[in-house]
Amino acid sequence: MEKPYNLEERTFLFAKDCRFYINKLPKTISNIEDGRQLVRSSGSVGANYIEANEKLGDKDLSFRLKISRKEAKESRYWLRLLQELNPDLKSISEELLLEAEELRKIISAIITKTTKQ
Repeated sequence: MEKPYNLEERTFLFAKDCRFYINKLPKTISNIEDGRQLVRSSGSVGANYIEANEKLGDKDLSFRLKISRKEAKESRYWLRLLQELNPDLKSISEELLLEAEELRKIISAIITKTTKQ
């Protein structure tokens, strides 16, 4: 599947896909709690990226981008944990893990580029 070039849209789709994944998980206590954490972190990737684009200054831009990157890393953590406990949905979680890592790398590259200016 072709991924959108627009990073705001791509982060939105990532958060949406994480929610679809969570809805497929068995309703165990750990899945519910870990799923809640994934909902928060996956949504924060895009929310903080959008806020970075509406920057109040260079420091604010850098700060918001770093939070967005941190949330992508956190999303990977929750996805890994959910994957270990739900191996029957591994194909879905693998795609989400890959996307979380790609988003982290893209955001890292933006941070590097903007701090060198």
